[in-house]
Formats: sequence, C-alpha cells, structure tokens
Amino acid sequence: MTLVALSSAYLASSKAFILQSFTIQSDVDLGETAKLGKRKAASDELPDRTQKKIMSDDKMQLDDPQETVELTKHEEIDESLYSRQLYVLGHEAMKRMGSSNVLVAGLGGLGVEIAKNIALAGVKSLTLYDPTPVGTSDLSSQFFLQSQDVGKRRVDVAAPRVAELNSYVPITIFESESLTDDLPQLKHFQVIVLTKTSLKDQLTISDFCHQNGIYIVIADTFGLFGYLFNDFGEKFTVGDATGEDPVNGIVANIDETGLVSALDETRHGLQDGDYVTFTEIKGMEELNHCDPREITVKGPYTFSIGDVSGLSAYKGGGLYSQVKMPKFLDFQPLNEQIKKPELMTSDFAKLERPQQLHIGIQALQKFAENHDAQLPRPHHERDAQEMLELAKALAEGSEEKVELDEKLIKELSYQARGDLNPMAALFGGLAAQEVLKAVSKKFHPIIQWLYFDSLESLPESVTRSEEACKPVGSRYDGQIAVFGKEFQEKISNMNQFLVGAGAIGCEMLKNWAMIGLGTGPEGKIRVTDMDQIEKSNLNRQFLFRSKDVGKLKSDCASAAVQAMNPELSGKIVTLRDRVGSDTEHVFSEEFWEELDGVTSALDNVDARTYVDRRCVFFRKPLLESGTLGTKGNSQVILPHVTESYSSSQDPPERSFPMCTLKSFPNRIEHTIAWARDLFQAYFVGPPESVNLYLSQPNYIEQTLKQAGNEKQTLENLRDFLVIEKPISFNECIVWARTQFEIQYNNAIQQLLYNFPRDSTTSTGQLFWSGPKRAPTPLKFDSSNPTHLGFVVAAANLHAYNYGIRGPTADKEYYRKVVDSIVIPEFTPSPNVRIQADDNEPDPNNQTSRSSFDDNFEIQRLVSSLPPPKSLAGFRLVPVEFEKDDDTNHHIDFITAASNLRAENYDIQQADRHKTKFIAGKIIPAIATTTALVTGLVTLELYKIVDGKKDVGKYKNGFVNLALPFFGFSEPIASPKGKYIGRNGEVTVDKLWDRFEVDDIPLKDFLKHFSDLGLEVTMVSSGVSLLYASFYPPSKVKDRLPLRMSKLVEHISKKAIPDHQKNVIFEVTAEDQTEEDVEVPYVMVKLRK
Repeated sequence: MTLVALSSAYLASSKAFILQSFTIQSDVDLGETAKLGKRKAASDELPDRTQKKIMSDDKMQLDDPQETVELTKHEEIDESLYSRQLYVLGHEAMKRMGSSNVLVAGLGGLGVEIAKNIALAGVKSLTLYDPTPVGTSDLSSQFFLQSQDVGKRRVDVAAPRVAELNSYVPITIFESESLTDDLPQLKHFQVIVLTKTSLKDQLTISDFCHQNGIYIVIADTFGLFGYLFNDFGEKFTVGDATGEDPVNGIVANIDETGLVSALDETRHGLQDGDYVTFTEIKGMEELNHCDPREITVKGPYTFSIGDVSGLSAYKGGGLYSQVKMPKFLDFQPLNEQIKKPELMTSDFAKLERPQQLHIGIQALQKFAENHDAQLPRPHHERDAQEMLELAKALAEGSEEKVELDEKLIKELSYQARGDLNPMAALFGGLAAQEVLKAVSKKFHPIIQWLYFDSLESLPESVTRSEEACKPVGSRYDGQIAVFGKEFQEKISNMNQFLVGAGAIGCEMLKNWAMIGLGTGPEGKIRVTDMDQIEKSNLNRQFLFRSKDVGKLKSDCASAAVQAMNPELSGKIVTLRDRVGSDTEHVFSEEFWEELDGVTSALDNVDARTYVDRRCVFFRKPLLESGTLGTKGNSQVILPHVTESYSSSQDPPERSFPMCTLKSFPNRIEHTIAWARDLFQAYFVGPPESVNLYLSQPNYIEQTLKQAGNEKQTLENLRDFLVIEKPISFNECIVWARTQFEIQYNNAIQQLLYNFPRDSTTSTGQLFWSGPKRAPTPLKFDSSNPTHLGFVVAAANLHAYNYGIRGPTADKEYYRKVVDSIVIPEFTPSPNVRIQADDNEPDPNNQTSRSSFDDNFEIQRLVSSLPPPKSLAGFRLVPVEFEKDDDTNHHIDFITAASNLRAENYDIQQADRHKTKFIAGKIIPAIATTTALVTGLVTLELYKIVDGKKDVGKYKNGFVNLALPFFGFSEPIASPKGKYIGRNGEVTVDKLWDRFEVDDIPLKDFLKHFSDLGLEVTMVSSGVSLLYASFYPPSKVKDRLPLRMSKLVEHISKKAIPDHQKNVIFEVTAEDQTEEDVEVPYVMVKLRK
C-alpha cells in the first residue's frame, strides 16, 4: 500500500504517485516546482524521478503559475478564485481547510461528486482511492468517465480529471488492494470519506478513526434511496453553528433587573441562550467589553442579561453585540450507532421512514456479504424476498423495535443496483459539506445519521418489471435499473430549455447529460447565457477551466457536457441572449411551443419573474431554484396545477434613511452605502451628464424641466467641463486630495457648526445621542494608508473619466504630490442648512425655497458652460462599476471612502473583503449547496417527464446545510375563481386559464363574451383603454367594426411587431348576477 504527497513518509515510498495540478513552464525548475506544489510538506526531499505522475488530460492553465506557487507556499487565500465561497465560510475556516488532508474512497457517481466539491472548496490535499475497473453502468452517474475508460481503474481515470478543477489542491492516489490492509497509514488524514465500502470495512475503518481522532463520513445511494453517517469523535468543537452574522444593535435602556431594551423598538433578533457583550455604555461601564453574558429573551425588543446588582447605575448609550460561542459535540462510533442510531429527519412527511431504512440498508449490506459483494438484482422478486427476510431478522434483533413496511424494503431491493445522478449530486453536496464542517469547525454537523428517499419520482406512466429494468449494456443501465427502458426513452426525447449557465446551470447540464435528457431522436436541449466566464466563477461553476476565462458560458458549458456524454453531440442548441422582452424575436412563439419544459438557473428576481411569466403564458412546466450560501430552495411550477414563481414575492431589499446616510451613520453598512453613492456621484453620473450635454441639442432645456435636480446637474457640468477639468494626472491627484478635504473635514466641521456637540433637541434631550454619533473632522495624513489610498483610487478614477493615464503606481509619487498641496482653511457657513431628521422637511429642497435667487444662479451656471460645438469630438468615459477586477480601483475607492467616514464617526471599519461583499451586493455561493439543490430539481424533473398531475407527488424543497435543515412541502395550488354564466357556475384558474379568440372585430368580441354570460364593461391592452361601457356612442361607433389588432394599433399608435402572433387584452365584466367578476385575460390570435 502506498500513499502520496502528504508527508515525507509518502515521499519515501517507492510507488508514490504525485499529481501536479498546475502547468510547469519550461523555464521553471521541475524539482523546485514539485516541492512547492505540495504546500507544507514535512520534507523538502523530492520523489524519485522515475515515479509515475498523474497529470490531467488537459493541463490546468493558470493566469500566472508562479503566483500559484507563491500563494500555495505562503498559505494565502486566492480571493479572486474563492471570493463567493469566502463570504460563506470566512477566512479562518478557509485557512483551516487549507491545512487539511482528505481521503475519498469509492469513485462512483457519488464519490466523484464528493471529490469534485471538496477540490473546488480548497483543502491542503485530496487523496482518492478506488482500484475497481470501470464498468459501462458507471457512466450513469460518474461524469468524469467516458466509454473508452471501461476496463481501466476508476481512480486512474478520475484523478487527473478531478485535478483540473483547482490548481491549489494536489490530487493523489492511495495505492492498495484494501483500505484495511495497513490502517496506520490512515493517520495522515484529517477526514476519511467512504462510499461503495462494505459494512465490514466501514466498521473496521470507523473504529480505527474514532480511536485516532480522524473524522469519518460514510455515504451511499441505492437508486432513489441514500444515507449519510458522521463520526467526528468526542468533544468536537463547532465554532459557529449557523454562519449567520452576529446580531448587534443600540441600547435604549438597562434597568436595575438587567432588562435591556433595544432603541426605538428595533427587534433585537436574539434567541434564548445567545451571548452578548457591550461597548460605549455610560454609567454601567463594567459591561463595556465584558465577558460574554448569556441572555434570556423577554420580548422582541427586550432581553435580560441577568444579575446587574453589583454594577453602577445605567446612564445612557451603548451598543450590544452578539458573541458566537463554541459548541461541543460528542459523536459515537459506528459500531455503537448502528445498534442505537441517532437519526436526523430529512422529510417531516416521512417520520417513520429513517428507522426502516436504517434496517433496510443493513439488510442490503448483509445480502451483498452473502452474495460475493453483489447487491440484489433490479426488480428481482426472489432477491427482494431474501432481503426482506434479512431485514425482518435485523428488526427483531434491534434494541428499538421497528415496524417494517414490506413494500418499502422490497422497493429498496429492486433499486439497490440503481445509480442515479441526481441522488449522487444531492448526497455529494451533502457529504462534501460535512467534510468541510469537520475540517473548518464551521456550521453544525449532521448528528449522526441522515436517510433520504424520493420514491415519489418513480414513474406511473410505465410498468416496471424485471425484464424492463434489467441491464442492456447501456451507459444508462444504472437509471434503467430504477425506472426501466421505456421511461429512459421518455427522458431521451424531452425538449428542455435551460436559462442560465452559471453555477446552477453547470450542475444542471451535468445532471441532464448523465440521465440522457434530450439524447433521443425527438430530444433537444437549449441553453442560453449572455455572460462571459470570470475567474471567480471557477470555484463553483465546475464545467469551466482557467483557459475558458473570457469565453461565453453557454458555449463552454455545452461543449463540456457533450464531452461527458457524446450522445448529446448535435443535441444542444447554445444561445447567447438574455431572455427578456427585448429578445422575443429570438425566443419566439415557435421557440416556446417546441419546449416540453423550462429550468431556470438565473440569479436575479427580474429575469426569473419574466421567465416565469412566459412559462405561464405558454403553459410550460418550470423548475425554479436558487442558493444563498448554505441555503437553497427548489420550486415546481406546473400548468393548471400550482401557483407560479411570481405568485409570491420576497420582502423588499433593505434600505437606509437618506438622512442617516447623509449626516448620521451609526453602522458600517451606512458608510459603505454612502461611499457607493459617492462613487456614482464622482465617476458615473457627471460624466454621463457631460456626454448628454455634448451630444443632445436640447439637453439644457430638458434639464431645466427637472424638479429639484437642475442646479446640481448644471454644477456638475460646470465642474467637469470648466473648473475641475484636468489636463494632467497630477491635477487628478490635486482633485482627489481636495475631495478628501471636502468630505472628511469641511463637511464634518459644517455639521458640528450646525449641531454642536452639546446641542439639545426641542425636548431637551442631547442631540448627539441614541443613533446619532457625534463625528470628528479628519486631518489628512499622507502616511496613513487609508488616507493616501483614497487619493490614489480617486485620482485614477478621475483620470479614467478624462482618458488620462497614470504615470506610476508608486505610492511615494502620490505622497510627494499631496504633501506639496496647500489646502485653504475652511470656515463653516451660517447659511448652510442640514436636515436633522427624515421626518422633517429637507431645508435644501428647492421646491420649498424662493425661486428668484435660484433662477438667477441657474442662468449664471448655463452661461458659464462652453458651447457643445467648441468641444466637438470630446467625450468623458463614465466608469462602469465592476467589483471583481482588483486592478480597477473601484472597490479600493469605496473601501477607503467608507472607512474614512467610519473614522469620522468612530464606527468599526470594514476590510476590503467585507466592503466588496456589501457594495457589490454579492450573493455568497458554495459548490456543495449548488450540487444538492440541482439534485433536488432533477428528482422533480423525473416527475414532469412522467406527466404526473397530482400536486401531492411534487415537492418544493428548502435546505440549510449550515444548521442542517431539510424541509419539503407540497406546492401551493393555483388560485381558482368562478362566475355565473348562461349555463350556470363556471370555475376558472386565475393563473393558467385564458380566453382565446381570433382577430375579430370589437363588436364580435363583445358578443362572444355576452354569449358566455359576461357583459364586458371595459377592454384594455397594455396602457391603452380600447373600450368602456361608459363611452358615448359616437366614440364607440368607429371602433366597433375594427379588428382587435387594428384597434390596438389605432389607439396606441404603435404597430404590432411582425414576430408577434397574438395580442393580450384585459377585460372587466359582469356575470349573470350583474356583479363585477374577475375573469382571465384574453389572447387574440393574429392571422400571420
């Protein structure tokens, strides 16, 4: 047995296999590169040059291989690669992961999913074990295998392909006939993952691991069944069980009993058992920076911190902050847990299922032990009966009596050889996250067993039998074993549309390739994504490699899955367009009519809502899903059955009062939002206004019509075209230094002039109290990195607006220039008015002031502007905000601007990483959640392929891998309505139903509904009102003969586009009771 690349013990081995997952350039010393590529190897000795190396088929291309080596050597985190994951796990957890060695045993579909997710996440090293030869049925779910690999060892094929995923993670092979041959070799690992391992070996290895402090995760899937087991030893420490940001807030009062009240009835968000500490309290100073105190919630706005009798009396002020306390867990070894399991519920509708599956899977393993490691044959009655007897015997001998459902146990036997990609994706994401929890101490692990099944996915439209489910030598044999050959044909002839080829899109395409979706003679996959691949995508969008950066996602993703399953060749149509109202000529009615279903993999609500509306209109099933860090959800939308994605809405995005941002920030989020607005006000808005002024002849006239904004716009034009127009980069530095003075000294002096530190409100309360923090003006210091950083970033962005190139990146150059600038003294003005509260009128609102002086000032500003003709050909370059380019100064500026304002107000500053997260509105993401959610979605896709109409068979899923939590619910039914027609009561589906009529005249249109028993009182299309019962006859007379399409064109004065084949009308009507009733919309079919 041999192990590689983890310590000097491995390097001394004569059969060591080393995988370098980065390209070695010809001018780099091979030996030195190999040595650095192992991170912190215990020895710098090099392996024998004659030893076999595992290299990827296509070498991993890096932007800078030497940079990779240096980052690896110093254990730094590549934020450009891991940025979205860092927002989930944090730097400390990532560093712990970066010092961990992981072994994954068993490289079927599940094992390679786990390995993929761990490699993408980034650990010190990943070692793979599976000497089993590749079989044809492995191609059902193992996406790194191809038909030409049959007969080769799984590990030899999989290792180089896993290596392509992340150049920072060395991939190595564990060479042995059995993991149990030399157990002490396992001590080199922090975590061991077992899949496709016999129960006997599981017990042997897990016992050794428990005794030696090695964490173990065991997982397997059998058709639509799966399970996971954890043992992280005794006294396992969880540093942060939830991953949620610590709660903090402002203290309004602390009474003598220790009851803390939050300011202004703000919900504190704490729970019983949480811990808090305090700062800035006056009077009860003993609480400032105190040891964390456990709280008891007394109400949504109050909590108790216990006995405060020995403390001084509270006088005022203060901030409370939640402190995340470590949690200690004791795990039992497998040999104890298998007898008396601690089971986690994965589906609250199946509370009795886990105990039965715990027995059933033991029976499966016992069956395999009795039959030379062979599991029961698909739908084989005799095998199923034998396994049932084994299960009954185990149930009778168990400590806790379990009542078995014989149908369930036999179904487990029928599917035992099933190998389904969505189940591998689901458990691959789940197991990999448990590995990351073990090494990072972040998030709460599963205690200790989790069983899951999706028997609702079994088809009802076909008959399953031993004959239908037997292997046929196909790559889909693992799926045929569960569903049968007929259902496989149904899957292959589906026409599915994937909207988005990012993280969810990549995983979804991989799932589709493995299940054979669209590979049949009638099948097709369409995928669209307008985005190009960026480096930060590579951490979770696993179909892409470094060489793909800059290319279109849809093209690269489609090519990658066609390589995984060559049967998709010629079956994928790639598009590069956004799905929206402006591309309806691309995604035409013919396009939508050809589809059997749609899967959304979008990352913004507006786009998802539009796709949802189109699916409702064309009555197509839609599979929706999304992730947010460790949270994920899936939703099924079925025509005439469920509500749609748009039927419910998320709460509105949190916003801050304008007055708070302008003058009274008290949180870092306030200063970051202010800095983001400043970025817009400096480098985006004014340059855009200048270009409009220079290109639009009537721009000034249009500007003067703007209520309240015209003066600011004209001042910006004057500043950028006359007063502050630079001709050299040094003038840009001077401008930046001046802006520092204006924002962080002058504005603060003026604020304190208007509201001195000792000023009081009309009620006698100190003005600077509660949420209002008294600021302090800043004195510029060129030796302060933040001060100088503001100038560097602002100068470069201002220069970018004018097309001026910076001469150097040397900070000393900037320092010399700013130190030579003479800044005039500032004197606050008594004429400046500042709004003190959002509830008060803004004293600077121009509509409430005398217009005489303003009109004079506006005319003066207009006359100061150079005529556009004198600047023919001159244009500014507005900055387009891009958060992921670390060289463009965008995030540098916002970070410096925010932290300087935080310094003004004595607010805890944020590093660049946190600032980028908030200012860039980044959605945190991790590959594990994405894989799991797409697994859930594909399990629902099986049901759509089957044509199920019973809403009870479908499940919307909600998961949080951090807690962990799994919840499933039946989709909500679409809303129904009714009206009384000529033949009695008529029930309509308010979402999916509609009236369809030909392009008939308005008079026939009205008669059509009258014949149905509905008297139309109003007809509209878009914003055009076409008919109303209260219109005078003279107005209606000319409209009645017009066809509905001509009527729309006549009233709206817009032609109907040539590609459009129908027009939508809304009607209001009365039924036979003469009451207004809500009726569906009307689609008029055009004659084209």
